[in-house]
Amino acid sequence: MIQRIQTVYLVLAGAAAFGAIAAPFANISSSNVQTSALFADDAAFTAGDNTVLMVIFTVAGALAIASIFLYNNRPLQVKTGWAALVANFAALAFGGFLFGQDMGRVGDASVGAGFGVALPFVFIVFCILAIKGIRKDEALVRSADRLR
Repeated sequence: MIQRIQTVYLVLAGAAAFGAIAAPFANISSSNVQTSALFADDAAFTAGDNTVLMVIFTVAGALAIASIFLYNNRPLQVKTGWAALVANFAALAFGGFLFGQDMGRVGDASVGAGFGVALPFVFIVFCILAIKGIRKDEALVRSADRLR
């Protein structure tokens, strides 16, 4: 059912994934770091700096939003939620790899965390809550079927 709480969780998870594309993961103090691939343009590391990272976050958000409309097939809805989680973890790992690889190029400039670093973790929380809600609904439907 679309009006269930897991729909709200999935919408919030999708918003977190799409928000992670635009929100900066890290900011650098000096803008004259020309050797860094991630910080050279705007002194901020966002998912938009790397096409693969942007695509993975988009896939995670699209899977979370698409999962809302699979309410008639709850097992598939759970699998889609897990696929969104896997895509989010892949984006986290790849983003961490890119950041770690680029940290040697920034020199002595100080790097601070941005708001975007929290959004993948918000996605994880909301997606897990949605999966728990979907499983709870499935258990309720199965118990009602036993009573008939």
